[in-house]
Amino acid sequence: MIEELQSVVLTVDLPKHNLKRGDLGTVVLLHGKRGYEVEFVTLSGETIAIVSLDANQVRPVATGEIANARQVAVA
Repeated sequence: MIEELQSVVLTVDLPKHNLKRGDLGTVVLLHGKRGYEVEFVTLSGETIAIVSLDANQVRPVATGEIANARQVAVA
């Protein structure tokens, strides 16, 4: 079960928010079993987006995974 302040992995592209499948975010609010409010930030700490997502649009970080950096345009 995903909890508040847990790191999650995006499972879909969200072009409207300049987010791609595999991006890491942090759950900042639970919407019951329906989904989550997730914050995505740059590695320097600048918020890219805070997005309401359905439960099937994110997954927990799995054991043995490694983060990957990519360049994004920040508004």
